[in-house]
Amino acid sequence: MKEQLESLNSVAINFGESGMMIVNIILAFVMFGVALGIKTQTFKDVFTNPRSVVVGLLLQWVALPAVTFAIALALSPVITPMIALGMILVASCPGGNISNFISSLSKGNIELSVSMTAISTAMAPVITPLNFYLWGSLYSSIIAVHSDIPRLVIPFLPMLEQILLLLGVPIVLGLIFARYFPNATKKITKPAQTISILLFLGMVAVSFAQNFQIFLDNIIYVFFIVMLHNAAALCTGYFGGKLAKVAVSDRRSLTIEVGIQNSGLGLILLFNAAIFPPEIWHGHYGGMLFITAWWGIWHIISGLAVAYFFRRTPIE
Repeated sequence: MKEQLESLNSVAINFGESGMMIVNIILAFVMFGVALGIKTQTFKDVFTNPRSVVVGLLLQWVALPAVTFAIALALSPVITPMIALGMILVASCPGGNISNFISSLSKGNIELSVSMTAISTAMAPVITPLNFYLWGSLYSSIIAVHSDIPRLVIPFLPMLEQILLLLGVPIVLGLIFARYFPNATKKITKPAQTISILLFLGMVAVSFAQNFQIFLDNIIYVFFIVMLHNAAALCTGYFGGKLAKVAVSDRRSLTIEVGIQNSGLGLILLFNAAIFPPEIWHGHYGGMLFITAWWGIWHIISGLAVAYFFRRTPIE
């Protein structure tokens, strides 16, 4: 299995200078569109009932990366370091927007779901690179001790600087625009988000078109790795909420929020040579790409399955 997964490392995405400019513009547009949907009132509401939100953010920002790190270490004899780092990258991303919809299907606390998504997205420019650096560096150093694989040094400050620029600025601009131009925001939010999705899907299609056969050759392995990782994420949210003794509806939302990550953001970051420079990553991080891409498909399937179960289970 490990030898088979090594073939994924031969996949390298090279957009060129002009292509990278387009990627950065798409990324900025996507994050601006996301920020338009974030209501400042959401942050105010958190302070009126902060307990479940704090529990949820701790589960998402601390528990999930830690659980992911443990799984990656346990699977290290059969998975490649790039697969493991892909898992850590996904766990470092904020919650996905679709989690709000799935949380409503689950009869969860939709206000809690929206609050967690909004806060984790707003904090992504700092939390995502920080978690990826901490857990990725720790994993790399441990693996290097027990194998002949050289330790990968993750450049935290350059990564933080680039992500703050590429994510932070569009998010802040989106929040400011929504605050001062509410009428215009109502008109453009849905079109902007729709265009963002189409641009993102187009970028992914172009990126993976030349490597589709490699993906098909390894889909069975990628499928089970992502399924295990996602199941662990869902369980982290559910049992973490149960341990914290939050309400059942809150627990359902925590399950969905922790189990559904914005892996699309992870993909866009991987496409950016300024964040993952080829001279450090050697242009071979296909394992990360495929894990992140498949997660984006699988978490919708698993999320809907969990929602179906929750919906048929009465809240006591």
